[in-house]
Amino acid sequence: MKKLFASTTDSVSNLERENQETVRRLAGECMVLLENDGTLPLDKENLKIALYGNGVRHMVKGGTGSGDVNTREIVNVENGLEEAGAEIVSKDWLDQYDMVMKDSQEKYMECIHKKSEQEGISIVTAMLSEQYQAPDVIDILEDKTEVTDTAIYVLARNSGEGSDRKAVQGDYFLTDGEERAIRYLAEKYKKFILVLNIGGMIDTSAIRSIEEINSILLAGQTGNHGGRMLADVLTGQTVPSGKLTDTWALSYEDYPSSGEFGSNNGNLDDEYYSEGIYVGYRYFDTFHITPAYCFGYGLAYTDFDIRVLYASVDDGEVSIDVEVENIGNRYAGKEVVQIYYSAPDGRLEKPYQELAAFAKTKLLNPGEKQVLTIRFGMKEMASYDTENQAWVLEAGEYVIRMGNSSRNTKAIAVIKIDHSVKTVQLGNVLKEQEEINELSSRAIRLKDIEVQKEGLEDVEYLFVSAESIETEHVRYQGERPLYEDNRIDEALTLQDVKAGKAVIEELIAQLTEEEMARLCVGTERLDETGGNVVGSASKYVPGAAGDTDDALWEQRGIFPLILADGPAGLRLQPHFKATREGELLKGGMVFGLNVEPFPEDTPKDAIDYYQYCTAIPIASTLAQSWDMELIRRMGAVVGAEMKKFHVHLWLAPGMNIHRNPLCGRNFEYYSEDPLLTGRCAAACTDGVQQYGEQGTTIKHYACNNQEDNRMFVNVHVKERALREIYLKGFEIAVKESKPYALMSSYNLVNGIHAANHAGLLAVARDEWGFDGLVVTDWYSSQDTSFMGETSEAYPFSSSVQCIKAGNDLQMPGCTKNVTDIIGGIEAGTEITLADLQFCVKNILNIMLKCM
Repeated sequence: MKKLFASTTDSVSNLERENQETVRRLAGECMVLLENDGTLPLDKENLKIALYGNGVRHMVKGGTGSGDVNTREIVNVENGLEEAGAEIVSKDWLDQYDMVMKDSQEKYMECIHKKSEQEGISIVTAMLSEQYQAPDVIDILEDKTEVTDTAIYVLARNSGEGSDRKAVQGDYFLTDGEERAIRYLAEKYKKFILVLNIGGMIDTSAIRSIEEINSILLAGQTGNHGGRMLADVLTGQTVPSGKLTDTWALSYEDYPSSGEFGSNNGNLDDEYYSEGIYVGYRYFDTFHITPAYCFGYGLAYTDFDIRVLYASVDDGEVSIDVEVENIGNRYAGKEVVQIYYSAPDGRLEKPYQELAAFAKTKLLNPGEKQVLTIRFGMKEMASYDTENQAWVLEAGEYVIRMGNSSRNTKAIAVIKIDHSVKTVQLGNVLKEQEEINELSSRAIRLKDIEVQKEGLEDVEYLFVSAESIETEHVRYQGERPLYEDNRIDEALTLQDVKAGKAVIEELIAQLTEEEMARLCVGTERLDETGGNVVGSASKYVPGAAGDTDDALWEQRGIFPLILADGPAGLRLQPHFKATREGELLKGGMVFGLNVEPFPEDTPKDAIDYYQYCTAIPIASTLAQSWDMELIRRMGAVVGAEMKKFHVHLWLAPGMNIHRNPLCGRNFEYYSEDPLLTGRCAAACTDGVQQYGEQGTTIKHYACNNQEDNRMFVNVHVKERALREIYLKGFEIAVKESKPYALMSSYNLVNGIHAANHAGLLAVARDEWGFDGLVVTDWYSSQDTSFMGETSEAYPFSSSVQCIKAGNDLQMPGCTKNVTDIIGGIEAGTEITLADLQFCVKNILNIMLKCM
């Protein structure tokens, strides 16, 4: 009888209840107060509200695709406010918009079914390629000002895997109907609050033109009980303390990548990162582009005073003591202290400033103070010198700045280094495919330097000798060793290795080429004759993304690793049926869809199973907390459910950089800044992995910064930008939290598929010390042209080259993956038996951690 780990009762478990309470208690702190004239918080004793917008009853809990979570219930904004005691006086309008939404959704699904039939693709694939867009809101023709002076408009946006957003009305821009409604409500009502239920940025030009708006709250997307969390913040039960993790531009064209991003220039095959290191605030601050809202910005229900007490450098570490005081007289709050550095322009040009460290206070009551000690390493201020293949601290003055946003900082110290020094000496493993004409700030920065010096007369100068900074030298892996069987008469098991009766190399040496090839390939075996629904290929945990091979379970004790999607909680099948012998039966929900109902011939004695999971806030909302302990606790919520449902690897957190606001999966990623991104991923990983047998899979490595043509787009990026911006977060997460796994991305990087890029994986393993397994993104190394995924410009990723590069596990797997690997070894020209053994060793090492 096959073991299934789901619950056989649909009652709410204690774990489910505890996890929802944890999320509710913490998620409100992730919300960002963009504007407030004192209207918020609302008086809880007098809550009559005229409530409008597409996000009221149709609140977006999180994005679509693999980012979705199939939860038991959704508590929307209307529900949450009514639970808080509010009387909603605009139900007629909400009812009318429900009818419009229902009609729109039915027409969308008709279109999807037609697309599926015409193109011969699954319903889910059709939905990934053509995202649903909610209809425009209907006009507000009612005036409720006689019964209430308070109106709230909830503006929602959704996006997801498989396609990028567009700079059009109803997506990045407001629709005409939305602008009319917001303008009408702001003019009519004494108190008007705009709530943004969004996972990515939108254009705010229309909003900023309406002076009568009293408050704007970026609620983000906080999970399936988001309505309760929003009500808590609006009524002051929870105080918002979030800060922006992205720069919100005055105009979309202000982003340096706007003209070239995705389909904007008509070329989806090649993406040139010509902005180089100037991403986000690094660009806006350096080139003096005024944003609508800057990186790190966020208001509170109170005010704070921040002052530096002491700054020092000792043994390569910068330490700053900061005192924060709540100087308000009514509300408690939390503040985020942000430390930036301005590196000297030398042979390498530098951005105006870069985030070095940050810390968040506890909840401070009016008049209360707290002293924070904020530290970071000198080496973290190094820049990458491609010519010398090294991280370098160039000689000169490093201005240390402190503030509560990137546009509100002041110089607090200057660290002077007497001469340039290499902090890490690397090798040439990331070759550029072609020359890129990168953006340069030389002319602007030369003028800035003189201006900067004017404010440095009264700050402390700290002197550091370059001789005190040691240079680390990286050694790269050479030819992989071959493991030979020296225990021929004894059939070893994974349990023998766990018990110390054998070493892992001895077990691997006893496995055949076919057994090892199967271990390196998932079990779905999808081909042109059909297969499982995309992203739901597990036979042990229905709805999970896939399993590793179980053929050696009885003989060798090598059990299947079960991998489940995220990243805002586990995405499992909430309800399924199985025979009493444990064989799964047809029917149930996947990707939030009733893919097929339970058939009429389902055995009457079939057992019902339930896997209800908790939707935590999406990554872009979580990061707005700037609170690593909060994010760790959210990770622990997921880790506990992984343990309950027997999932080994969570395919999260996503941590690609917000290079452009139109990336369809920005909601799954943390920030435009690599330091903040890496710290968030590390905290989340610590939370998940505290249970010991469950691990994270940080993704997508690397430069998965667009969704259109994601499997074949060739990212052209210079090595410095690659290392300083797009790889840095991964490095931080690997070094700080040691995630169990890393997922390679779909795209090519400088002409090589990321899944086949030996250089990228050498960076992770040899430079950072990553010792987990590397898994492909789903279908990376398979011919999926019959699913509509194809390209005339670039080929599919190679299954054989995955093994050569050290990309250990290919998911979800097909027969050709296995035969290609075996054929590659037999040919003896591309990969060796030792290459395959190396990949198997990485997989088995993680299995040992999960036992």
